[in-house]
Amino acid sequence: MSRILIVDDEPRIAEPLMFALEREHFSVDHVPLGQQALGRLTSRAFDLVVLDVGLPDLNGFEVLKQLRQSSQVPVLFLTARQDEVDRILGLELGGDDYVTKPFSPREVVARIRAILKRLAPRADDSAASLWQLDEAGARILFRGTELALTRSEFRILSALLKHPGQVFTRAQLLDICDSDEDSFERSVDTHIKTLRAKLRPLDGENLVATRRGIGYYIESDAE
Repeated sequence: MSRILIVDDEPRIAEPLMFALEREHFSVDHVPLGQQALGRLTSRAFDLVVLDVGLPDLNGFEVLKQLRQSSQVPVLFLTARQDEVDRILGLELGGDDYVTKPFSPREVVARIRAILKRLAPRADDSAASLWQLDEAGARILFRGTELALTRSEFRILSALLKHPGQVFTRAQLLDICDSDEDSFERSVDTHIKTLRAKLRPLDGENLVATRRGIGYYIESDAE
């Protein structure tokens, strides 16, 4: 289930969109302010952000600038602005799509699906070809060999594989673990260490990479 963060201070906009997304089986969080969004994105992992440009504290462009310093999570802008310059600015800053108000929630859901489909790892990607992720069977294979993973290890590695190249903070990975046994961010370091140990005999240890001071990621261009 994909997790979406909506950042919009207008309930009449956010609530119908949340309803439409939940009806389509997305997991949805909502915050009304830009600073709240940046905090939420640090503590939790999301698959896409729906970001209003006209927020009361930080405008959406500023939120995206700060977000792109540590994350490449896809962003869909919502705005009442019609100017082409604003649309171009949003895309040049790293936005993935742009919808002007008023809009149909169904259209936004369709655009979200299109973004997620476009950015999903392809079977012929060099990094993706090394891995087989079987979510239904809760299995991950590397170079054709099934890895013996704990529940938390499976969840962490699944998230990294779904977003190759994206850096996840310890807090985000801890949230993904969703286990009573994992209550401290340092437990994530332990899981990463054991994952690397399990990949070492298969020459895949270094694919789980560290971005010093930020978190962990899977190399997107591994050979």
